[in-house]
Amino acid sequence: MKESEIEAYLVRQVKAAGGEVRKCAWVGRRGAPDRLVMLPGRPATYVELKAPGKLPGQLQVREHARLRELGQYVVVIDSTTGVDALLMGAEL
Repeated sequence: MKESEIEAYLVRQVKAAGGEVRKCAWVGRRGAPDRLVMLPGRPATYVELKAPGKLPGQLQVREHARLRELGQYVVVIDSTTGVDALLMGAEL
């Protein structure tokens, strides 16, 4: 499965759950997460999407750590199962 297929699944499932998904455009910041997921009654979540088995690069790991230090929730998802877990509120 391609990263783009997982991303499309994420968008469909979040919208079906009554939420919103925004593509993040980070001017001047490399390694920032791909999407911002907002679900009713839950804090916003930054989502880094990867192809199955792929890991975030060094810049991404650093940027995710910066966001987490600011109290933001950042997850890396590489499967439709990961999307489902996010929607069910599982800690990823």
